[in-house]
Amino acid sequence: MKILVIRLSSIGDIVLTSPVLRCVKEQLPDAEIHFVTKSQYTNIVKSNPNVDKVHIFDENLGEIISNLQHEQFNYIIDLHHNYRSARIKQAINAPSFSVNKLNLKKFLLVWMKINQMPHKHMVDRNIETVSALGVTNDGKGLDFFIPKNDEFKIAELPAPFQKGYIAFVIAGTWATKKLPVEKVIEICGKTSFPVILLGGKSEFDDGEKILSQSKGNVLNFAGKITLNQSASLVRDANVVLTNDTGLMHIAAAFKKKILTFWGNTVPDFGMIPYQPHPDSYNIEVKELKCRPCSKLGYTKCPRKHFKCMNEIDTGIALRWIDKNFHH
Repeated sequence: MKILVIRLSSIGDIVLTSPVLRCVKEQLPDAEIHFVTKSQYTNIVKSNPNVDKVHIFDENLGEIISNLQHEQFNYIIDLHHNYRSARIKQAINAPSFSVNKLNLKKFLLVWMKINQMPHKHMVDRNIETVSALGVTNDGKGLDFFIPKNDEFKIAELPAPFQKGYIAFVIAGTWATKKLPVEKVIEICGKTSFPVILLGGKSEFDDGEKILSQSKGNVLNFAGKITLNQSASLVRDANVVLTNDTGLMHIAAAFKKKILTFWGNTVPDFGMIPYQPHPDSYNIEVKELKCRPCSKLGYTKCPRKHFKCMNEIDTGIALRWIDKNFHH
């Protein structure tokens, strides 16, 4: 049985498909799983032993469709459910099951502040997509596989960091999902523990700014190392501080103690860390009438006050770090 799984982007969303891949592989041992995703995300899928073949989508729909048509799939599991995945399904003549993205309910929550979102994580909605094949959730959480040769070697860190550190993920696809640099500087300045800043190329400058105002307990690796190296630093950290972003889900895969900062998005969207360590905690400014203002985010606050992040109490974060760093 040949099954095509579609999830074209991005880091966190692909990590959230990992329980589907594992459960299908273990519960349908005859299944051959193919996965189609954009070229920049193929490494995440290639290192997953539950995937037999990865197909690269490089923005050319015609080309990927003709490649996939040759495979003769029995089923399509569409975990992306957008215009492009619809085109792929249309072109491949096989029964398909698509994830319910609850877009209408998200619209109601964002624009009318009417919350009809089910208390159901995105992972559980992904798993429901394969229920027609008799596959059920094994409850083992998320997977993330790091090839040995792409790990960050702890021995290469400065001596104080080798005894333990905070992984601080300053990344975020949108500015309104990122804890402001000033808040990060404040937390780094008031904690006595070593801090490693993680993020992509677009966070490099923020990381350098935070580093320049630190007291010597900060390393900036944002934009300097690979995703897998960042993931291994998350895995080996004592605690993880993060925005609502891809490395947050990777931290959950490693059952880390996670402190998450929520800005314009809300946990009600069903994207909180999945089955993380029980000491994990979500910080959000709850009484704001303008939250959530988007299901994704903006380059700047539409109301110009950015209270959802600017009013986050760094004292809560510092107390949480002190309580959880050594336990």
